[in-house]
Amino acid sequence: MPNQPTQPEPDGPAKQDSRERARDEAEQFRRLAEEAREVRDQHRESLEILRQERERLREAGETARAAGEDARVAAEAARHAAIDAVKATAEALQATLEQMHVVEEMRRTLRDIRDVSKLPSN
Repeated sequence: MPNQPTQPEPDGPAKQDSRERARDEAEQFRRLAEEAREVRDQHRESLEILRQERERLREAGETARAAGEDARVAAEAARHAAIDAVKATAEALQATLEQMHVVEEMRRTLRDIRDVSKLPSN
């Protein structure tokens, strides 16, 4: 009797238990999926926080690099200024030494003149 139409089986306790188990399993899968979404969202937020921190560190590094470059330029300018100051001091000392030589020469000349003036007149 293979061609006989099949009658729907009546809902018995076994079928109800099966449906209840299927609903429980579906609810469990739904909870697992929700937990997985929450974990994924937390992971995404953590990654975004890390990305932002990396960006802040990159900006801080760039700021430090720029400050270092500014400090290097300032140090180089200070070094040139110190060299110029040393040169100016050396030039001033040289001029002072030359003036001292002139003064000493003038003193010798004045002593010679005084000595000549003191000669006994006869």
